[in-house]
Amino acid sequence: MAGMIGTLWDGVALRRERCGADPDAAPRPIALPASWDDGAAEALAALAPGSGPVVFPTLAEGWIRRVTTRGRRLGLLDSPEEADDLAAALRALLLARRGAPGLEVWRDRKEEARFVLNLPAFLDAGGGFDAAGYAAAVGLAVRVLDILGHGRAPRLRVGFADLAGLLAAFRLPYGEAEAQAVAAAIAALTRGAAEMQSGRLAERHGALHPVALIWPEPPAETAVPGLAEAARAALDAAAAAPGLRHDGCVALAPADAVEALLGAETAGMAPASGAVRPARDAEGRLVLHPTRAALRAGDVAAALLAPPPPGARAAMEAAVLPFLDAAPPAAPAIPAAPQAPRRSAPRAVSGPAARTWRVAIGGARVALRAAEDSRGQLREVAFSLPREGVATRALLEAVAQAVSLGLGHGVPLDAFVDAYAYAPGTGGEVEGDAAIQRATSVLDWAFRRLALEYLGRADLPDPAEEEVPPPLLLSQPPLLPLDLPAQPAPRRGRVMRHAA
Repeated sequence: MAGMIGTLWDGVALRRERCGADPDAAPRPIALPASWDDGAAEALAALAPGSGPVVFPTLAEGWIRRVTTRGRRLGLLDSPEEADDLAAALRALLLARRGAPGLEVWRDRKEEARFVLNLPAFLDAGGGFDAAGYAAAVGLAVRVLDILGHGRAPRLRVGFADLAGLLAAFRLPYGEAEAQAVAAAIAALTRGAAEMQSGRLAERHGALHPVALIWPEPPAETAVPGLAEAARAALDAAAAAPGLRHDGCVALAPADAVEALLGAETAGMAPASGAVRPARDAEGRLVLHPTRAALRAGDVAAALLAPPPPGARAAMEAAVLPFLDAAPPAAPAIPAAPQAPRRSAPRAVSGPAARTWRVAIGGARVALRAAEDSRGQLREVAFSLPREGVATRALLEAVAQAVSLGLGHGVPLDAFVDAYAYAPGTGGEVEGDAAIQRATSVLDWAFRRLALEYLGRADLPDPAEEEVPPPLLLSQPPLLPLDLPAQPAPRRGRVMRHAA
């Protein structure tokens, strides 16, 4: 580990395995911490591009160095010492398997970054939850994502994983009232800690957004000692900030290989996948091993981790939704190895429960990301336009947010397709999608692509050449259609907080 002398990596004992990202992939040499399981080795194979050897400290140090170097260059880290402290904190968080950025950061992709925190990793030796350590990790995640967004990203994507595993440790049945209170308190603590850090960044670099005057009310008590008090303290500290650097910080997302690297068994707030998992022994025979959640639950694992009753996940979603800045996806349990894509599509990059299409429309590059639920149904959309102006990106982000919220509350995709197909704006020839050759705008292409993919609709032909406006300035935002879906998204209940 040349170049890492004097860092936390010095004391890390490594073991070596040969494995691939999935059973069909060619095995690669993998060096990872000796105490980590084979699932982490498979995750490392998925996180590292190429087919050569993978050394965990070297791979991790690559993105850590990019973060600290960019932070210094942008003036978001004031000194070499501050950069070194940030790097040391990230190494410690990784080695404890408490948190890490998403696959796009490990692979240095030009996509919107996310950061995920593994909730069971914050269980302390006494069986409690390290709320202070979790709040600090959330703050660290906000700093990393702010740097990766060049200090200009209006919304960040800090999320958590394996809520089901945390509930199992406290023997709380998924979806019941006590579990809902814990879920709400975790989400409230995440939001409070994230906005508290956003407020600190605003003090240093200038506020860009006001502090919310109306806040959700967190649970007054939970079955996890100290959690409700920590959530309240974090929200109070965030409310005292003079302003915020970000318009939103907390969003759950479908899992990628990072959840498996951290040892999380479920994505976000999904229920547990059961008390056992299949594996192969040394002779290649199929055997069943207890899940990590089952080991935490002990003698009640079979009953506690059985499939939850209908409506349990909806109840959990209702509990956490007031504290999130985006509707949560319906995420399945993480498979033992990354799954292969389920279907082919033009220039699509697939991962577990997520797909990304990349095209150019009238010469402007566009990426469309679609997150799916466990049944393969569309649940969330997002756009990335790296060369567009701030107004265009903000408008498309607002459209994506509204569509995602609508899908999460039962508005059919057909309604959005009818509203946005052939929407006017900046369009042109489409490069990278064999099924769609011409579009009147980014929204037109995106929703006709979604209609083909998820609805099988072949009744939306390309517009005639004369119907496509000539290319305008790339920073000009697309025009929205007047006929939006008639069904409004329900308003989330909030409670006005009164000053003492």
